[in-house]
Amino acid sequence: MIKRVKWLIASDIHGDAECTEKLIERYRESGAERLILLGDILYHGPRNDLPSGYAPKKVIELLNGIKDEILCVRGNCDTEVDQMVLSFPVLASYAYLCADGLTFFATHGHEFNTGALPPLKKGDILLHGHTHIPVCEPFGEGNLYVNPGSVSIPKENSEKSYIIYENRTLNFCDLDGKVYKTVTL
Repeated sequence: MIKRVKWLIASDIHGDAECTEKLIERYRESGAERLILLGDILYHGPRNDLPSGYAPKKVIELLNGIKDEILCVRGNCDTEVDQMVLSFPVLASYAYLCADGLTFFATHGHEFNTGALPPLKKGDILLHGHTHIPVCEPFGEGNLYVNPGSVSIPKENSEKSYIIYENRTLNFCDLDGKVYKTVTL
């Protein structure tokens, strides 16, 4: 029996509790087995405006409530202090995720990106946030760059968004759960 993988992939929460509540609702509704967070969890950063729902202590409480379901990589706004209050690992620069014969290199995007490539084999998927812009585009030697956008501070007129991955399919969704783009891998 082949185990099916289903993930909800999100990035750049930046301490917005209202968006985190909606994200967790979408996660529960989706039936995903893991919430993959691509960094920038609590702090909004000096380059971003304060999100309207900024309440990092509430974000801590919400995410710690599902700590065993989260896989997270470190963003440029995440620090050792964040690890002291979050009950799941947040300080890894990257993670390799494997599903359905695919390999994803998950990172935040400030260190590894299409301009500063990590070690990728032909066909690997570079998965990162950081830009706050949803993207799915080919590059390199049969590789794919995928970005879920931002849950709280979208840029370039994009939606507050995340991705549902299942059965070699990426569904880009707005924070209300509406699928606005589907990509089959």
